[in-house]
Amino acid sequence: MSTYSIKDFEQLSGIKAHTLRIWEQRYNLLSPKRTDTNIRFYDDDDLKLILNVALLNDNGFKISKIANMSAPEIREEVVKLTERTLTHDDQIHALTICMIEMDEERFDKVLSTNILKLGFEQTMMNVVYPFMSKIGVLWQTGAINPAQEHFISNLVRQKLIVAIDGQIYKGGGKKFLLYLPEGELHEVSILFAAYLIKSKGHKVVYLGQSTPNDDLLSVYNLHKPDYLLTVITTSPSSEYVQDYIDALSERFSNAEIILSGYQVLGQDLNFPKNVKIMHYIRNIKEFLEQLEEVPQEK
Repeated sequence: MSTYSIKDFEQLSGIKAHTLRIWEQRYNLLSPKRTDTNIRFYDDDDLKLILNVALLNDNGFKISKIANMSAPEIREEVVKLTERTLTHDDQIHALTICMIEMDEERFDKVLSTNILKLGFEQTMMNVVYPFMSKIGVLWQTGAINPAQEHFISNLVRQKLIVAIDGQIYKGGGKKFLLYLPEGELHEVSILFAAYLIKSKGHKVVYLGQSTPNDDLLSVYNLHKPDYLLTVITTSPSSEYVQDYIDALSERFSNAEIILSGYQVLGQDLNFPKNVKIMHYIRNIKEFLEQLEEVPQEK
């Protein structure tokens, strides 16, 4: 079972720590535990409760009314709410609860409902990708455990692979080589990039997780792609990122290199001329739209 500070709760729920303390004192919504050194902490059950409470409160339920509801009643109202509303923040809240509970069936239902009503791309852009970015940062800071992050990542990965398989390449367009550096396993971002690239009619050569440098060079020499795209979340680590970027730029000097990820965004790094930074997946979509549109068969 994971443990959380009130600051973790603030990040996960969007409710200010001051407000959480008021709810705790006035309505007895939370009962923090204490370590041997008297430091307050909360557990998974507390987090599930506060996420549900925050969702109901954001949608007009008075906190005094919520405080008098049982846990099953609160959950029932949340389920009803997430089935009838398409507010992006509400859906992200619902997915966060699924992650904490490791509820695959509920996660799939929330995701499928959004895809049915919004379409796959809009669901990914406005719900899933912001959600994954949020939990990626929380995983980095230790606010959620690796099992929770892996559970959700694998479910999203399955959806993306099915969607990518549905995009048929018909020839023409640019060629993109997508990969993750050695030791890098966070695949969701480049899978979604692969989906977007294929949906615009371009060619994708996909190498996936933890690609050895020699393998990357061999595939590059074979396919001669126009663009290399990678996302650096954890590997290489911050002290080696600049060296990695410089070596990548030199080795693949004839290609345009597109970088994103936690280790490169907002960092004090120097980027060679053939390296482009994409701050969000939305930037990749905008970049693709600026390329010459590839004619699609009717």
